[in-house]
Amino acid sequence: MGRFIGKRILGLIPTILGLILLIFLLSRIMPGDSVRLALGPEATQEQIVAMENQLGLHDPLPVQFFNYIKGLFVGYMGLSLRSGRNVWLDIKDTFPATFELSLVSMIISVAVGIPLGIYSAVKNNKISDHIIRIVSLSGIALPRFWLAILLQLIFSYWLGIFPVIGRGNVAVESITGLRLLDSLLTGNFAGFTDSFIHILLPAIALSIATAAQIIRMTRTNMIDQMNKDYVLAAESYGLPENLVYQRYMLKNAFISVLTTVGMQFGSLIGNAFLVEAVFGWPGMAQYAIQGILYKDYNAIIGVTLVIGLFFVLINVIVDLLYGFFDPKIKLDA
Repeated sequence: MGRFIGKRILGLIPTILGLILLIFLLSRIMPGDSVRLALGPEATQEQIVAMENQLGLHDPLPVQFFNYIKGLFVGYMGLSLRSGRNVWLDIKDTFPATFELSLVSMIISVAVGIPLGIYSAVKNNKISDHIIRIVSLSGIALPRFWLAILLQLIFSYWLGIFPVIGRGNVAVESITGLRLLDSLLTGNFAGFTDSFIHILLPAIALSIATAAQIIRMTRTNMIDQMNKDYVLAAESYGLPENLVYQRYMLKNAFISVLTTVGMQFGSLIGNAFLVEAVFGWPGMAQYAIQGILYKDYNAIIGVTLVIGLFFVLINVIVDLLYGFFDPKIKLDA
C-alpha cells in the first residue's frame, strides 16, 4: 500500500507543474491592460509603470515563472489587483464556502443517484425505468444556471420557503470555515438551521446534473452485473433480492460508479461558478468572476490552480479507494 500511495503522489508532480505552467502562460497572453484597469482611467503613465515594476511584469517570462513558483512555496500567489492582498489570503477566505456547497451537493447527488440507479436497473425497461432515464437525461442536458434560476423563482420568490441569496443571517463562530460544521462544533443550532436553509437550494441546483450522471452509471453497471454467474448462483440459493443487489452487485458495480463520483466531485468546484452567481453565494467562484471582470490575472491563476489541484487530489483519492475496494489493483500498481 505504501508503494501504491507513493507512486500516485509522485505522479502528481509533473501534472501540477504542467498545470501551473499552462495557466501562467495563458494569463500572460490575455488581452487588455489589467494594471491600467486596476488603477483607473485617471492613473498616470508613471503610476502604471511603477505598478508593473512592483508586479515584475517587465521581467522575462522565465524569471516571472520562477518567481511565481518560488512564491508558492511560501504561500504567496501574487498580489491581487482588485483587493490589493495576497491571492492566497483571498482564496483562503472564499474557498470554504465553495467547498461546503460542493460537498453538500455531492452528498445529495450520491444519496439520490445510487438508490435511483439501483431501482432503475431492477425495473429495467419498465415504465418507472423509462421515467428515471428521461429525468436523468434531462438533468444532464439542462444548464445549471437555468435550473438555479428556476428553483429560485419557485421556492424563493413564489413559495417563499427558502431565502433568495446569501450564506446565512445568523452569526456563526468560524473554526473550519464550513458554517454547517462550525455551528455544530459550537452548539449553535440556530446557526446550523439558518445555514442549512440557505445552502439547500443552491446545493440542489448544483447536484441535479451530478445525480443524473450517477443514476445512469449505477444503472448501467448494475444491469451489467445482473447476468454474472455469482448473481445467478445467489438467486438460486434463495437469498433475498435486496441482499443480492445491495451487498454483492452494488459492491462490484461501485468501482465504476466511484470513478463517476470522483470526477463529478472534482468538477463541482468549477461548476459552482454560475450557481454561486445566481444565489449570491460568497464563495471562490464569485471571487474568480470579479477577477475575470477586472482582468486580475493573479486571482485568475490562483483560482484555476486551486480548482486543478482539487481535481487532481480527488483523482488520487479515488485511486486509493480503488485499492480499498479491489485489493488486486494495489498489488498490480
